Amino acid sequence: MTSLIDVIFLLLLFFMLSSTFTRFAEVELSAGGAGGAAALSSGTAPFFLRLSQEGVTLNGRGVALAALRDGFGDNDAPVVLVSVRPAVTSQRLTDLLVALRAVPGAQVTVLERS
Repeated sequence: MTSLIDVIFLLLLFFMLSSTFTRFAEVELSAGGAGGAAALSSGTAPFFLRLSQEGVTLNGRGVALAALRDGFGDNDAPVVLVSVRPAVTSQRLTDLLVALRAVPGAQVTVLERS
């Protein structure tokens, strides 16, 4: 009987340690590659966003991630081109993409380094 209880506790411990209790989310990402420029659907100029370790600039002006949604004005479907500096971590890029997800209708393209 004691060995059966030991086996049950070992199985319980195994299943508790091997399961995950967090939920993973997906972030959509499209990379701008070589080729012709995509046609802009709204006819307006795209927004250029530069992500560095120090901060975020939107069309050359510094902006906080929390206020990023207000930086696009009343544009209903902004086209956003994201340039990532070399020292930026993947977590910082993910935080930026999550903040851009809150902008309704935003078309985000992450530019590749040439």
